[in-house]
Parts: sequence; C-alpha cells; structure tokens
Amino acid sequence: MKSASAKKEAAKSKAAPAKSGAATKTQQAQKTTQPQKSAAKPQPAKGAAAKSQPSKAAAAKSQAPTPAKQPAPSKQTAPAKHPAPQAARQSKPAGPQSPARSPARGPAKAAPQPRQPSRDEAAALKAFERAHKEFARGNFETARDLFRVLLVQHVGVSEVAARARTYLNIAEARLRSEAALPRDADALYDRGVFEMNRGDYVAAQEMFERALKRDPSAADTHYALAATRARLGAVETAIKSLEEAIGLSPRLRLRAQTDIDFIGLRNEPEFERIVFSGPRG
Repeated sequence: MKSASAKKEAAKSKAAPAKSGAATKTQQAQKTTQPQKSAAKPQPAKGAAAKSQPSKAAAAKSQAPTPAKQPAPSKQTAPAKHPAPQAARQSKPAGPQSPARSPARGPAKAAPQPRQPSRDEAAALKAFERAHKEFARGNFETARDLFRVLLVQHVGVSEVAARARTYLNIAEARLRSEAALPRDADALYDRGVFEMNRGDYVAAQEMFERALKRDPSAADTHYALAATRARLGAVETAIKSLEEAIGLSPRLRLRAQTDIDFIGLRNEPEFERIVFSGPRG
C-alpha cells in the first residue's frame, strides 16, 4: 500500500497538469482576443478612408459631363455661308419699291423736223400722182404723155424723175404690145378669160376694160371684170361692176351666190344686198 505522502504527491501531479491546461486555455483565449482588438482598432484604415474621400470627389468630377471642345475654324478655309431658305425670303413682306433712278441727263433733244419739199419738188410729186393714176386705170397712152411732160418740167427732182422714167418705160411697152391685141370686144373678152385662168389678174382686168370700151352693155364682161377685181382685193370697184352686171342680166345673181371668185366679198353688206336681197326699190 502506498503511503499517504505518495498519495499527496500523486494528487499534486494530477492537479499540476490541470492547472497547466487551464493556463494554456487562458493564454489561447488571450491570443485570440488580442487580434480582435487590433482588428477593431485599425488606425491605418482610418487614414486610408480619409485619403479615399478625395478620390471620390475626383471620381465625381470625372463623372460630370465636360463640354466638348469644338475645333476652331482654320484661317485658310472660312465657314461656308448657307443661303437663307426661299420660304423665309418670301415670308418677309416686300416694302414699296422705289422706282429706279436713271442717271441724270440733260434736256432731251427735239426730234429733227422732216424737211419740207421745195416748190419744184411739190409740183413734181403732184404731176407724178396724176400720171400714175392714169397708169393704174390702164390709160397707158395718157400716162405716157404725162410722164414725158414731168421729165421735161421737173428733171431736176432726181428721185421723182427716176420713178417717172420707170413707169414711162412700162407704159410704152404696153402700148407697143397693144398692136398685137385683138380689136373687137369678143376677142378681148376671150383674151381676158385666158389671162384670168392663167392667174394674171392684172392682164385680165386690162382685157375686160378694153372690151367694155367697145361694148359697154356686155353683162358677161362686167361680171368677169367684177370677179377679176375681187381677186385683186379691189372691193368697192368689184361690187360696182357686179351690180352693173346683175342690173344688165338678173340671171347672174344666182351665179354670183356660189361663185368662188367672190369669197372675199361675202362679208360685205353691199354684196349681200346685191346678190341675196335683190335690187333697191
């Protein structure tokens, strides 16, 4: 049997390990608590947070939209000017336009007055008109004599004298050709119809007029002369000859109503009266 002292020593040895285990447990607990306290008080962390605040302001500034810088126009190329739209131009009410001012001019020069003919020139013109009237009527012999007198009396009026010589030559040529013309009225009428069908209304008129000088009562010749004058546009003389023809032979009224030679007279009141209404009274 063990002695009492041995039992005490055994009891002490058992208690000592227990204490050492408890001590180790308390040390471990202290070790675990110390890091927690140091983690709870991280002084450098406060400084880092303080330093991070300016970074947040910088981030806020970086997030704010900055106005885009437009490129400055170069000196060489000027910006193009766009024309204003046409509608905008038209919308503006136009004010009263002042009349364009013409440059100041001096007093207008009066037009030169036409030169008055001299006494000799006036007499020459009057003689020419009388001779030309006979020429137009077909009186070539009378016209020839008048043109000859004009050239003797007014040879100094060169312009009128030159025209007179031209008509004198024509009149003499016509008189020379008269020798070959027929002498009786019927032959002259036939020649006039030939010239009219050929389209030479001036020659036809001359033939009919010559025929009427030899036979003034020939109704057909008056009618043919009226048709020829209508073709030439001589309205008044054509109506006069037609009225003479119908007066001599009323049967010609029906013929005149459809004759194409009188187309130019159909709108004339006198033609309507003579052809469609009958004679007066």
